[in-house]
Amino acid sequence: MEINKAVFPVAGLGTRTLPATKVLAKEMLTLVDRPIIQHAVEEALSAGIRELIFVTAETKRIIRDHFQANERLERELEQRGKQELLELVKNIPPSGTVCRYVIQHEPLGLGHAVLCARPLLDDEPFAVILPDDLIYHDERTCLQQMVDVYREKNASVVAVENVAREQVSRYGIIETHNGVDGINRMKSIVEKPAPDKAPSTLAVVGRYIFTPRIMPLLETTPRGAGNEIQLTDAIAALLGQEDVYLCEFRGRRYDCGSILGLMKANVEYALRHEAVGAEFRSYLDDLIKD
Repeated sequence: MEINKAVFPVAGLGTRTLPATKVLAKEMLTLVDRPIIQHAVEEALSAGIRELIFVTAETKRIIRDHFQANERLERELEQRGKQELLELVKNIPPSGTVCRYVIQHEPLGLGHAVLCARPLLDDEPFAVILPDDLIYHDERTCLQQMVDVYREKNASVVAVENVAREQVSRYGIIETHNGVDGINRMKSIVEKPAPDKAPSTLAVVGRYIFTPRIMPLLETTPRGAGNEIQLTDAIAALLGQEDVYLCEFRGRRYDCGSILGLMKANVEYALRHEAVGAEFRSYLDDLIKD
């Protein structure tokens, strides 16, 4: 069964980027010429997904506004003859894309956020994308690579990346079964272990593909670390019912939930930008010389 739906958990407070996110949703922070959430949506679209489910908070209306038509803006652009800009804003999101929204009324963690989307998933497999984890690849996006694994294995898939040993306490860390075909299976997963207790340095990052079996497990997962419903705990339970495969993706990840990560992403995306990249590189060269 194809992956037609993606869930975007976007109800978080954005505490690591305060005070910028006191009023502005962290997913709407700008990455060169578009908000972070739009990059995440474009990744979903690259993998053939056309139904986008945003699990959001009542105070984050701005995300919904971004993906709805702005008739006044479109009318002004049309009257001024700015056709290129008009097509740009009318294509957010592209025609044929369906956006749905569900409110997470309590901040009970990532597992709870995914569970909130259950009524809109119709017992189908689905992707989960955390917009904070921006992943760049100039040929195939992380989610496209994961869909390839899903199609081959017809099972849940998580994206993983090797991190420094001293950083493992920030992530869910994987113990693996080595696959003879180059695609490893998950043996176990532990949430934020101490560096000397971690089974590896292979960390789960913000991309998942799940079969429908994850949902009943999320419903019965007790509150764990931080008194929240941890997605990691539900994945651990899922291992008792089906294989979960790993996608050690090709690409560069940026932690856009942090100030430094967002700054790095802005610089590197600006350097790649068709319109301003060359001029921006020249500016940086002059800045360094000074």
